[in-house]
Amino acid sequence: MKKLMGALVITGAMVPGMALATNGYFAHGYGMKAKGMAGVGIALPQDALAAATNPAGMAFVGDRLDLGLDWFRPIRDSELVSSAGAMPGMTGKFDGSGKKNFFIPEFGYNKMLTPEIALGVSVYGNGGMNSTYDNGGIPLFNGGNGKRTSMDMAQLFIAPTLAWKLNQDHAIGASINLVYQMFKLQGLNGFASPFFSENPGRLTNKGRDSSTGWGVKIGYTGNLTDAVTVGVTYQSRTWMSRFKKYKGLFADQGEFDIPEHYGVGIAVKATPKLTLAADVQRINYSSIDTVGNSVSKLMSGKLLGSDNGPGFGWRDMTVYKLAASYAWNKDLTLRAGFSTTRQPIPKDETLFNMIAPAVVEKHLTLGATWAVTPSSELTVAYMHAFNKKVKGSGSGALLQPMLGTTVEANLKMYEDSFGIAWGMRF
Repeated sequence: MKKLMGALVITGAMVPGMALATNGYFAHGYGMKAKGMAGVGIALPQDALAAATNPAGMAFVGDRLDLGLDWFRPIRDSELVSSAGAMPGMTGKFDGSGKKNFFIPEFGYNKMLTPEIALGVSVYGNGGMNSTYDNGGIPLFNGGNGKRTSMDMAQLFIAPTLAWKLNQDHAIGASINLVYQMFKLQGLNGFASPFFSENPGRLTNKGRDSSTGWGVKIGYTGNLTDAVTVGVTYQSRTWMSRFKKYKGLFADQGEFDIPEHYGVGIAVKATPKLTLAADVQRINYSSIDTVGNSVSKLMSGKLLGSDNGPGFGWRDMTVYKLAASYAWNKDLTLRAGFSTTRQPIPKDETLFNMIAPAVVEKHLTLGATWAVTPSSELTVAYMHAFNKKVKGSGSGALLQPMLGTTVEANLKMYEDSFGIAWGMRF
């Protein structure tokens, strides 16, 4: 138990280094084996991080401990263009990758209390909305008075999980998600006025703030035949305490809840060595005022930070994942996967999302596991999110009366990650 608590403390201490923006601000997968398969895992539990995708999967992974670290490298660029031509110091291209390298930990532990009942914990992260514009930041946002415009948001999930085998082939599971999230914003001085915010003193440059909350996740995994497994999972909205330091930015006086999401999956053992699997995941970003509300609400008199106030204008996402796992021999398993979706930022919401340019859509992944000893293994996973550009259209309508010209924001992003994990069966 001391080792388990020590690992949780170490993992939690690394939260400030986390930054994800793959499927919106959700990770493309949880657990290094799933990450090597484009995040597929609803019907294919492979390690003690299975509960992050489907709690029922913990009933099938046995007694094990998993510890991993992912190196994540997002490259983010933005561009401001004006119908009036160049506006020196205001328009042009901006590099949002002042910070490029992030390290994301993961931890999982599972224990079969009886042959039917599993008790475990999965520790993992979400994040994103992370960008750093150095060398003066974004002058249009900071009023030309800043050195940097940056946003950092990270979420740590600690998910105690109970899974129960109804019989040899079917299981249900439930997790309580205990969540800690952190947020920091700098260089949005241009919006820190009564014209934009109902609390301009709590909008930007307030240092790191944090909030906590909880939600639940439930799931089912069933072997329909010896070759076909299916899974279903649902995670409720996670109710978070407010970011008090930034209640002049986020809707509902600093509220930033985590949206509900759900999915279905299937895994087919095509041959004794080859397994094919697919997941479909739905993330309801639009249900969270801060994330889903349009910033254009400002034009109708709704101020930042107000009840049902302006947000980032994100739409819901449906993510499609397809992957394969091949047992090359008894000691080596190879993996590959691909996922696709429609990114969450509409063309008329790109301006405010320069600080949160989560626009990638397609992911290619590769992975492998080596059996180091009969009871321990080493897993690696690589992910590439292909370059995606979103060209703004109507995104600068909010500022047109003040600037006297139309301004549009274009967003561009691609990503790479490489992770390594150690797993032990006991």
